[in-house]
Amino acid sequence: MPELIRPVDRVRESYVAAMAEFQAEGRGAADDQTMVGAEIRVYGSTWHSPEGFARYVRDLRAEAEEDTPRPAGFVPATTLWWVEGAEYLGRLAIRHRLTPKLREVGGHIGYDVRPSARRRGHATAMLRAALPIAAGLGIDRALVTCDVDNVGSRKVIEACGGEFEDQRGVKLRFWVATSPVSAA
Repeated sequence: MPELIRPVDRVRESYVAAMAEFQAEGRGAADDQTMVGAEIRVYGSTWHSPEGFARYVRDLRAEAEEDTPRPAGFVPATTLWWVEGAEYLGRLAIRHRLTPKLREVGGHIGYDVRPSARRRGHATAMLRAALPIAAGLGIDRALVTCDVDNVGSRKVIEACGGEFEDQRGVKLRFWVATSPVSAA
């Protein structure tokens, strides 16, 4: 059964294969502003070696720490991988707080499912599993956004209790309670 885990070295082969799937979709180009796109550009050339992948995993884990140096406008973020055994299925990042930009387009939680694992309920299961983790980080209601034309992602957010707030540009914005107490 799939589970959310902190990034680990043991899924390297499956992770590299998943990133190749994303690249085949055009992810990683200079105009790709997604988490996956940025990581392909920054780390993609080193993932194939165990040492390079281990460095990437350490960097991802460090992003959750408050005192880790980061570019201006970036906040601590906990990255979790959705895996089944050694198979990487997807990823999710929980941003610990919102900046003005994240309030507009990024939200607290972003997720991706590898292309070959889509349409099997993984995104809904990941988001649902992440909500108590977000609550543990002090996030009572998580802002989750999706592109206007991403019907699948909208359905995921709504299935997890997302309440539509508004549309800003090409983004739809939803608030999702992170625990039953915050839903009251």
